[in-house]
This record gives sequence, structure tokens and C-alpha cells, in this order.
Amino acid sequence: MNHRQLDIVQWINQHGRQSIQAIASAFDVSVQTIRSDVRLLHEKGLVLRSHGEVVPFPNRENISFTQRQIHNAAGKERIAQQCLERITDHQSVFLGSGSTVAELAKVLHHKQGLHVMTPNLHAARIISQHMDGELTVAGGRVRKRDQDVVGADAVKFFQRYRADVGVFSVSAIDKQGVLYDFTDDDINALEAIVDNCHYRILVVDSTKFERSSRCVWTRLSDIDCIITDRPLAPYLQSKIASLGVEIVVG
Repeated sequence: MNHRQLDIVQWINQHGRQSIQAIASAFDVSVQTIRSDVRLLHEKGLVLRSHGEVVPFPNRENISFTQRQIHNAAGKERIAQQCLERITDHQSVFLGSGSTVAELAKVLHHKQGLHVMTPNLHAARIISQHMDGELTVAGGRVRKRDQDVVGADAVKFFQRYRADVGVFSVSAIDKQGVLYDFTDDDINALEAIVDNCHYRILVVDSTKFERSSRCVWTRLSDIDCIITDRPLAPYLQSKIASLGVEIVVG
């Protein structure tokens, strides 16, 4: 899948049922190109085709980790560098799930003596190959598509420790600054991270803003810092800043 096809999935999920012509106009490509894109997306189960229109796949949780990893890769790299600057040597660090968090794992070897705790198996694999210090990985039920530990196991894992810094992501932030994720498992893990670390960093790339998802998380004011890759819309920046949350743009 290419970047345009990933963007089409997100656009359809955000805007709902759309005609082929409307999608072609939105992405400034030919109808023939969009038909080809939609055919591939339909075969992968990411959208539905219905009488010349494209419909969001019902109850779709998320695209795969590999697909998300290549989406806005440059933006996620900048986010990771900004996040790294807020971590110091010999700290204890929670890493949540997601491709943006895994991007941070790639650069943590620049810090000395960290103790990283995570249910994110992508991040754990990267850290185990490149970083000194200590790594603790959650055990339990693995969500195979994303390769992370989920459910009660992940929640209990974060509850057993206390960390200096917690780094995590969400699936969406709407125009009012409300945070969303895909499942109750994801929300419960976020709660456990926030409750058990001293400094809380939300890393979220710009494709997640002004969107919504299924499960609501209302604790934006408990976050210390949001790191993203592009400036926010003024009204959203004002809303977040009014809660005392630092906004960093990479």
C-alpha cells in the first residue's frame, strides 16, 4: 500500500460514505486511479464498495502496524527526536503501544542507563538490539496485528511499576481536544500509564488531529506535554494550552 491509499482509508473513516468521483477530486487524481486504489483497499478489508460508492468498513479498529509505520514516517521521526530531548540518562520510562512510540525506541540508545518498561513488542525488539540499560516487557495476551500485549495483563504490568516518564499515543484528537482510542483495552492501558508515572508525554502525529474514534479518554489535563509534527489549528492549540499542557512541534 502507498501513502495515498492509507490516506484514503483515513479520509473515508473520517468523512463516511463517498462517491468515487468525490474521492478522486479530494485527492486530485483520476477516477481510474481511485477505482484501482479502492479495489485494493476493498480486497484488504479496509473499506467497502457499494453501488459506485465507498463506505467505511464497519467496526474497523485500526490498520496494521506495518501500514501505520510508513504513514507520515518523517513526522514520526521528528516527534521521536523531540521526545528524546525530554528524557535524561538513568531514568525509568514507560512506553505505550503504537508506531510513533516505536519510533522513539529507535533513538533511545542515545541515552545511558535507562530502564524501559513496555507491552510494545516492536519497541522491545528494537531496544533489546541497540540500547544498554534495562528492559522489562509485559507478558500476557498479544494482539497479533499490532504485536503488543493488551488487556488486563498490560494494565497490571503498568500498575506494578512507577516510572519517571511515560510516553504514549492515541488514535485521534477531535476539534474540542477530546482524546480517543480504538478499544477499551487501549484506554485502560493509557489510564495505568498516566496513573503510575511522574511526567506524561503524548506523542501524536498530525494525521490524528481533528478526528474521532470509538472510545473516549477524557484526561487531557493530566498530560504534561504533547509532541506532534505540525502546528495545531489555533482553536485546538488554545484549548490544549488552557489546560496547562505544553505543546511541542517537531
